[in-house]
Amino acid sequence: MSINETIGAPKATGVMVVGAEGKMGLEIRAALEAEPSLQFAGALERPGHPQVGEAVSGGASDGLAVGIVLQEDPKRALEGCGVAIDFSVPTATLANMRAAADVGVAYVTGTTGIDEAGMAEIARHAEQIPVLHAPNFSVSVNVLGHLAREAARLLGNGYDAEIFELHHGQKRDAPSGTALFLAEAIAEGQEKRLKEHVVLERAGETGARPEGAIGIQALRGGDNPGEHTIYFIGGGERVELTHRAATRAHFAVGAVRAAAWMVGKAPGLYRIEQVLGLD
Repeated sequence: MSINETIGAPKATGVMVVGAEGKMGLEIRAALEAEPSLQFAGALERPGHPQVGEAVSGGASDGLAVGIVLQEDPKRALEGCGVAIDFSVPTATLANMRAAADVGVAYVTGTTGIDEAGMAEIARHAEQIPVLHAPNFSVSVNVLGHLAREAARLLGNGYDAEIFELHHGQKRDAPSGTALFLAEAIAEGQEKRLKEHVVLERAGETGARPEGAIGIQALRGGDNPGEHTIYFIGGGERVELTHRAATRAHFAVGAVRAAAWMVGKAPGLYRIEQVLGLD
């Protein structure tokens, strides 16, 4: 009999970690150790990963550490799990979510760079399972989004909005999902559609800045986990809102918090703002 059963505490929900041996996967596994309602129970890696088939550390059974075999088949990795956490690439995320929907496992993902067709597929899977997709799981970044929306609303159209973002040289998509999230928050505050006003590049003879534009500039280099600054530029003054990440740990902590919140939810597409009480 386990310790949990002895004292009558609910059994921890098993979590599958996608990219379990990657940087974010290791951070998530560490964050899971501090969340008593969840337990690392499934490990997934890309096909052909050199450690596939080997045991990875973590998990618990009757209070004792047990080995978890690293899988390349998502359905194998999902066995015994109630929720999955995924920070990978769009094609992998969609395939893994499809497998989770087939077996009824909730899904939490921070994968960015998903196109409109991919987002539509996520919405379809959310008809079968609870899904939470967020561009950033940092509590402070999501508070920044809230502040950006309010600043845009209060400052009005007399202030030009620009976003600067810097990430490590290995990041695959630009602009970052977080920058787009912040731009969307600004657009909402200004009561406009981002798609009609976003400016993602400037080169050559661009002419005057379009009225109501929301610009995003992306820099890449080094090992920077993420840096975002929002500028509201007015005549003779400007307001700056900045978030700088020193590690990836807070992204993992937020994702684990979201996963714990998702346990037992009905099928549907959920938002990180609901988890953090920012609605």
